[in-house]
Amino acid sequence: MNSNKLTKLIGLFASIGSMILWIIFALFNPYTHERVENDVLFITLLTLFIPACVALLASVIKRHSLLFIAFIWSLPISLYTAMTPSIFKMFGITSVMYLISGILMIGKSRRTQR
Repeated sequence: MNSNKLTKLIGLFASIGSMILWIIFALFNPYTHERVENDVLFITLLTLFIPACVALLASVIKRHSLLFIAFIWSLPISLYTAMTPSIFKMFGITSVMYLISGILMIGKSRRTQR
């Protein structure tokens, strides 16, 4: 597998993983039997799900700048969830994967420019 495909797969895996985690958090949360409150739903939609959509788009169109935006956008709440004793700590991992994918894209574009 070449590095271009690997870079794209990292971004795709991270973004789709974040979307799935958010759906579990919002709709099928195994840690609570109550419905997630609307304000929490809205805030996590803005800070976790939408950056995942941006990262998905960035991976498909190969725009490292959008991956960095998704990383910075999701970083505060991803750090918060990374410190929880739950499956939602994986938001921290997916956020870092946006950064890794963006860095790999930059490296690939610099190699092709030479």
